[in-house]
Amino acid sequence: MAAEGNARSAVTARLTENRLLAFLPAEERGRLAARAEIVHLEPLEVIGQPEEPITHAYFPLTGLLSIVALDEAGAVVEVGTVGNEGMMGLPTFLGMPLSPFQSMGEVPGEHARVPMADLLAVAVHGSTLHALLMRYAQAFSVLGGQSAACNRLHPLEERCARWLLLVHDRARADTFLLTHEVLGQMLGVRRASVTVALGILQTAGFIAYRRGEVTIRDREGLEAASCECYAIIQRQFTRLFPDDAREQEA
Repeated sequence: MAAEGNARSAVTARLTENRLLAFLPAEERGRLAARAEIVHLEPLEVIGQPEEPITHAYFPLTGLLSIVALDEAGAVVEVGTVGNEGMMGLPTFLGMPLSPFQSMGEVPGEHARVPMADLLAVAVHGSTLHALLMRYAQAFSVLGGQSAACNRLHPLEERCARWLLLVHDRARADTFLLTHEVLGQMLGVRRASVTVALGILQTAGFIAYRRGEVTIRDREGLEAASCECYAIIQRQFTRLFPDDAREQEA
């Protein structure tokens, strides 16, 4: 019993690595922790298929998740990214048990996985979790819409800079794993085009890229190289998580 209690306490502590869960009162976070498990996901590891029931919610801790659209020929383009600011599983929370999109790992790392039924039992109307997820849904809709506009309107190197900035915000480190294959799928372009875009940013001294590993060397320069879409998206998440109120008292 003591070992089980220690394991559960460890899970509860890990949940605070997700910014949404860090804001929860201790009682709500504890109820989620009682049913949560910590799982590791690799890039392109699929956790949800189009038009299949969403059985679990995923709260990223150290990894990054991607939501992608597939066409009939199997082509892939990203429509949303979920990091430690959010949750994978919004459609079911909002009353839609199915999604037309596929969900998968993007940057390797750990996630808190909670059965969807248990999430809904905690995220009832009037709860802190319900309010946070509603606010997160608004921020996430801006991310998706702005990303779609960005893919249509801006050059690839600007789009690549915007995407790398979003990953950097969530990775909690200046260096993270990212392959040409993953980045190509996220941007909806061929690997050759990814090589060109990364080369432009590396030549400018903003990043270093080697063997599937990206290092951000000049954050301000990368922001200047990005289109305005990054700033628009980032403002939404700043409003979700004010700098002066990062956590509630446990």
